[in-house]
Amino acid sequence: MFTGIVTALGTIREIREQGDLHAVISCPYDPSEIAIGASIACSGVCLTVVDRGGEPGDAWFAVDISGETVSRTPQGLWRAARQLNLEQALRLGDELGGHIVTGHVDGIGRVTERQEVGGSILLTIACTAEIAPFIAPKGSITVDGVSLTVNAVTDAKDGSAEFTLNIIPHTADVTTLGALQPGDAVNLEIDVLARYLQRMQSLRG
Repeated sequence: MFTGIVTALGTIREIREQGDLHAVISCPYDPSEIAIGASIACSGVCLTVVDRGGEPGDAWFAVDISGETVSRTPQGLWRAARQLNLEQALRLGDELGGHIVTGHVDGIGRVTERQEVGGSILLTIACTAEIAPFIAPKGSITVDGVSLTVNAVTDAKDGSAEFTLNIIPHTADVTTLGALQPGDAVNLEIDVLARYLQRMQSLRG
């Protein structure tokens, strides 16, 4: 379980195929606090640590990435030198600063517009008809592992939608979101509460 509050930027320093993909990710964590078998969200994808090492502030951890995960995330995400938003799993007693995030990607969105507004970045992201019913103004959405509040939603006739997000300077600086440009693909995870509400509504219908 995660909160969508990114605690570090990591960089894929090595990736190789050995059935599944095997990635080694550099990070500024203390390796003594990374347990083998622990979960780390990597740009919104919950992955299991299979090895780790390095020094405090200059650590690394290794993960295996299944074909299923590769197929459900943006093409080119799992490549050497790619930066990732990192969040270690929530511990009992930790502050829930964002919203409840599972680390399971529900779909891929695509940035359609970027505007600089008052020092912040206004992003417009397009999503598919499968994701659109779960996105609401002032609701929560996870984009590449970052918990964000939806500003507005515009629905299309085909059931798809576009929604806008305000990325404040701090978020732009400490995550990969500040570098997003039109055409870039992102991992989307819908709010788990919206998922349950949709299920309850469908059963009532």
